[in-house]
Amino acid sequence: MDNQYLPLLQRQSEALGLQLSDQQYSSLLQYHALLVKWNKTFNLTAVRSPEEMITRHLVDSLSVLPHITAERLIDVGSGPGLPGIPLAICRPDLPVTLLDSNIKKSRFQFQAKAELKLENVEVVHERVEKFQPEILFDGIISRAFASLQDMLNWTEHLCTPQGVFLAMKGMYPVEEIEQLPDHIRLHESLELSVPGTEGERHLLIFGRA
Repeated sequence: MDNQYLPLLQRQSEALGLQLSDQQYSSLLQYHALLVKWNKTFNLTAVRSPEEMITRHLVDSLSVLPHITAERLIDVGSGPGLPGIPLAICRPDLPVTLLDSNIKKSRFQFQAKAELKLENVEVVHERVEKFQPEILFDGIISRAFASLQDMLNWTEHLCTPQGVFLAMKGMYPVEEIEQLPDHIRLHESLELSVPGTEGERHLLIFGRA
């Protein structure tokens, strides 16, 4: 596995306390290469630098890995598959659904799933409020997708009664939390330390009261 970005990815992953296999590093870097290539044509992300993509996309996505307890996870507003694809690579036992309404981003997700042979990934091109899954999810995650209120309004029909909503945020969103409906409770707020990044990162875990 000869890749110029491997030392950076290894160093930052290990700083998160993650122990990944050579195959997982290889798959993450293969995904990274696809993202760099496709982004030049399809503008999948505003991040242009390949080095920044390692930190701000891959490592940022992996920072929530220790806190994923769901048996079925859906990544809503997944964009180019973040955080869903990095999580699926590192948790091959976890079924992960990627949901996005942007056709270019869904096409990239399909391509990544095929090239990386991610058998635990399902790609769905649909608006979140219109998606009606046959089986509900016990974990719903979003990364820079919408306000907390919109996320919950749009995704609550996807979640099992005991399921959790995981919102990846920057600064702690005090006002958004104050506006949550009465039947939703904040279970846990985790401040994440993402190597190589500045500013706050939080993972907020919600459930029904």
